[in-house]
Amino acid sequence: MSIPKEKILIIDDEAEILDNCRRILQRSGYDCLLLQESENFARVLKAELPDLILTDLRMPKKDGMRVLKEAKAIDPDIVVLLFTAYGTIKSALEACKLGAFDYILKPFSAEQLRIAVNRGIKQKRLSDENRYLRSQLKEAYGFNRIIGKSASLQKVLKLVKKVSKTEANVLIQGDSGTGKELVARSNHTLSERSHRPFVPVDCASLPENLLESELFGHEKGAFTDAHVTRPGIFEYANGGTLFLDEIGELSITLQSKLLRTLQEHQVRRVGGRSLIDVDVRIITATNQNLTKAVAEGRFREDLFYRINVITIPLPPLRERKDDVPLLANHYLRHFSKGSINEVNKISKKAMELMEKYHWPGNVRELQNVMERAVSLTISKIIVPDDLPEQIRRAQEPDACPSPAGSNYKMAKKDWLDLFEKRYLSDLLKRHNGNISKAALEAQVNRKTIHRLLKRHRLMEDQPG
Repeated sequence: MSIPKEKILIIDDEAEILDNCRRILQRSGYDCLLLQESENFARVLKAELPDLILTDLRMPKKDGMRVLKEAKAIDPDIVVLLFTAYGTIKSALEACKLGAFDYILKPFSAEQLRIAVNRGIKQKRLSDENRYLRSQLKEAYGFNRIIGKSASLQKVLKLVKKVSKTEANVLIQGDSGTGKELVARSNHTLSERSHRPFVPVDCASLPENLLESELFGHEKGAFTDAHVTRPGIFEYANGGTLFLDEIGELSITLQSKLLRTLQEHQVRRVGGRSLIDVDVRIITATNQNLTKAVAEGRFREDLFYRINVITIPLPPLRERKDDVPLLANHYLRHFSKGSINEVNKISKKAMELMEKYHWPGNVRELQNVMERAVSLTISKIIVPDDLPEQIRRAQEPDACPSPAGSNYKMAKKDWLDLFEKRYLSDLLKRHNGNISKAALEAQVNRKTIHRLLKRHRLMEDQPG
């Protein structure tokens, strides 16, 4: 099967120039369409879909500038090259500002024409490749990756779709493991910034001094190990989206510096004096109650309102029980690819247990459970024995203690506390109290484990 030739549309009111261009470019392997009447070019463009337009700048009826503007309106990615005489170079430069790729000065040689057209075609190929990659990115990180049919999740997806069309700062609120980064990526991928970087930062994973350098960069000699000047993530994400996960873990000092950056759209590197302009959209996420943190003086109120222009609340998996079978089967297919047993089914009893389970680790925990089950099962079907102990002894909600006279909110809190205690106890028992290993299995940071241990007064003196 032969590869189709690139198609060049040549527009000029002089027949001799049209013939010469065709002769030169056909020898270089291009298909050529000739057009002497420029007012008909839009119809030809829509019908033939050329890869590049080569047009004279000065023509009767419709000149090259109008051809450029109308071509870009029809296909923003079309590559347009202009013929121009010496006296109209100023107009050619103006056309380049409006989107023309380049111009060729008359009279030109065959080699000059070939070089200019080859450069233009390379640009077109690059543009097509970028367009394809963006479409693949949208498929990978668009809504196709967010699985669920529950009403609460569909409400979130509808909001994400609306928000992605804006430049507003977004705060995603939800428990650990609910998929906050996936929602942030989808927001970026569906936005006008999708062709620029998406940069995630976990604010809880680095000490304050390292996080400051990571975000804002540093100048050479700013501190002991600063051997070279290093731009920060704000500069790297310029034009794109910066995702700050666990924003509630930022120190008050870093909150102040972040606020200035968001207000001024400028950063100052650690140890630097000059201000650097940045154009970055901010998406933040937290599993904390920031309103409470503001009231307690742990989070700046002005920063809270700056990042909380639009809030996207993510429901925990326990409130999306209809989505558990969908997610479980999705991860079953994912982890079964290439597995020895080619596991292809979840037994009815195993699925019932997973639907009853509380899922304190949310979607991330379910993913981990399915990977474990596929890895350990000795058959082609996931059965209850392939599931962790805490799921096998999952109870219905009404089996949890609910003191007489307690309201819904209190009963729910008691239920959540019980499951959190059991989950932590089992988790730490499996790892002999090693919090680092426990955090790795639970796929949360160590601070989260410490916070839960402190809240429930469980094994407070654990090895790291």
